[in-house]
Amino acid sequence: MKNNKKTELSFEIDSFQREIIKNSFDTIADDMAITLMRTAYSGIVRDSLDFSTAICDPEGLTLAQGVCTPMHMGSFFDAMKALLKQYKGNIFQNDIFIFNDPFAASGQHLPDIYIAMPIYYKNKISAWAVTIAHHSDVGGIVAGSNAIGGEEIFQEGLRIPIIKFSESGKFNQALWDMISLNVRTPDEVLGDLQAQIASCKSGEEGMCELFDRYGVKKILSYGQQLQDYAEKLTRAEIADFPNGEFCFTDHIDGLGKIPETIIINAKVIIEDDSITVDFEGTSKQVPAGINPSFPFTKAAVYTALRSVMESDIPNCHGFTIPFVIKAPLGSLVNPKFPAPCGARGVTGYRIIDCLFGALSKALPDRVTADTAGGSTLPTISGYENGKPFVFCETFMRTQ
Repeated sequence: MKNNKKTELSFEIDSFQREIIKNSFDTIADDMAITLMRTAYSGIVRDSLDFSTAICDPEGLTLAQGVCTPMHMGSFFDAMKALLKQYKGNIFQNDIFIFNDPFAASGQHLPDIYIAMPIYYKNKISAWAVTIAHHSDVGGIVAGSNAIGGEEIFQEGLRIPIIKFSESGKFNQALWDMISLNVRTPDEVLGDLQAQIASCKSGEEGMCELFDRYGVKKILSYGQQLQDYAEKLTRAEIADFPNGEFCFTDHIDGLGKIPETIIINAKVIIEDDSITVDFEGTSKQVPAGINPSFPFTKAAVYTALRSVMESDIPNCHGFTIPFVIKAPLGSLVNPKFPAPCGARGVTGYRIIDCLFGALSKALPDRVTADTAGGSTLPTISGYENGKPFVFCETFMRTQ
């Protein structure tokens, strides 16, 4: 959704200054990522780097996203839109928000927990620092909480709506205790949550230094100009693509004793300077954990489209504006409650492959060969001296 609010500028935009501020946003988001990586407890965050960081403007539009997991690309917008809608007028300095649920909080899957913190400057919300990290366990029927066999989301673990982890600087100890009781690896999970909070505080420090140097009005005005610039760059590149409708169908093996092939059908419609991706004809959602939430489907689409772009487009919300993504509600790629989503990465990578198949007909020289199907996530678990342990790590393969 395009932000139509125009910023009234009291100064002339300087393209060099815009580049400096854009790089400042990028540096702050990457510093957040480094902080999270260095302070994380679990291997899947610290070693696999299965997390992302972002700086957003007061309206929740991404200004920069750390260079981490491509499958989180553009995912912060839906989450922040949901947060701001729910808590309008009830956001205070030193609040920290936590959530993960795909249906109640525009999340991705339950192991991916968001931590979001408003950045106050001179007693006013001037930005947001946001992180998302894949946690080693959030409960559910299998260790690691990535069950393919779960038939509904209630079997997948702890569902967290958008709630305050900390209110005005005071932590919600009851929530802290509830999370600790419901996960197999409380030390790692709570440690990683603290790492996410430290990451957000790093973002707060970086943005406040930027506000001190240039002033809030100037920074946010350049932020809006950055969104417009990213949109224009994206549209200019799309304008060089051939117009037309380009279709491709991919498949996932079926489930159960009598498996039925699961179909992913994508139509990429390139029209002048915009692209529509339509998943009409895709199979219905399945009683297994491979249903990606719609925000994750969109992130996979953005990843595929960004992969065929040659311009140095800022990694902000403006990049996503020229794209319209459609999927029937209740389909595999836009499931309805209570669809399970734990192993949705299986489908996410196949979505990218499907889009590459369609894009290869329009841009044959920009698309990679088919992959091996995405990431592998081995999980080893058990009990040692009566205490559960879980080890999980992601491996990426291509061919």
